[in-house]
Amino acid sequence: MTGQAKAGRPNQLLRNLNSKIASIPMILTAVVIFLGGTVWTVFYSFTNSKLLPRLSFVGFDQYKRLWAAPRWIVSIENLAVYGVLSLIFSLVIGFMLAALMDQKIRFENTFRTIFLYPFALSFIVTGLVWQWILNPEFGVQSVVRSLGWTNFTFDPLYTPEIVIYGILIAALWQGTGLVMCLMLAGLRGIDEDIWKAARVDGIPMWKTYLFIVIPMMRPVFITTLVIIASGIVKVYDLVVAQTSGGPGIASEVPAKYVYDYMFQAQNLGQGFAASTMMLVTVAIIIIPWAYLEFGGRKRA
Repeated sequence: MTGQAKAGRPNQLLRNLNSKIASIPMILTAVVIFLGGTVWTVFYSFTNSKLLPRLSFVGFDQYKRLWAAPRWIVSIENLAVYGVLSLIFSLVIGFMLAALMDQKIRFENTFRTIFLYPFALSFIVTGLVWQWILNPEFGVQSVVRSLGWTNFTFDPLYTPEIVIYGILIAALWQGTGLVMCLMLAGLRGIDEDIWKAARVDGIPMWKTYLFIVIPMMRPVFITTLVIIASGIVKVYDLVVAQTSGGPGIASEVPAKYVYDYMFQAQNLGQGFAASTMMLVTVAIIIIPWAYLEFGGRKRA
């Protein structure tokens, strides 16, 4: 039996040999560029690099300076508010739209295209469009005032306390359609017999969704959460297009902080430290997801 197992291993290694050989360039690219670039960034975050990388080690000074910078603290606070609300509203709105679509409504394909279309636009285009819509001179505020409500005020992009919510509106408009499609694919994978059994037992539809359907869609929710979270951590385009980080530094986000320090302030060490902290944030998201997806599957 042991001999058969040993004899079977070479055969398994040689199986799909052409495919494995063809994947070598991709593997090398991932290892050298992505993994190598990551190690290089973390390594130089402990140096005093300015315009060009240099081996002048300063320990954790860059990280101390980073967490002492008001601009970085504001960017983290903005990311936290934006991230939590984006996760909640994207999942809730996306699932509700998917549940409506799952009722076999008329013109489903048309509505699905309309909701998904914003996702095909670049974040720069979306940001500029919503900058115009939220502009108090000719946007929503101007339209409402022209209808007679002269005291109506709605200028989130020009109010530091709520500017992050103006960016959130644009993000939800663009990304909710993708969440809807993912959720709809999950709903269409639910066996029709489950719906029939729930109706026979007299279970209300909302309870069927809450206690039966949603637990069955756990893999879809986890995947959607990872996709949304990865977009949250690297949000940059929307902020630049809508506010450029303003008013003042009220709408700063970590990705913009990294870009400004690396390419404008010419402080690579500080930019590397900030990007390393973003990497840690991504790892905090990816590792639990990988454990839930692959660890749980392996145990099962």
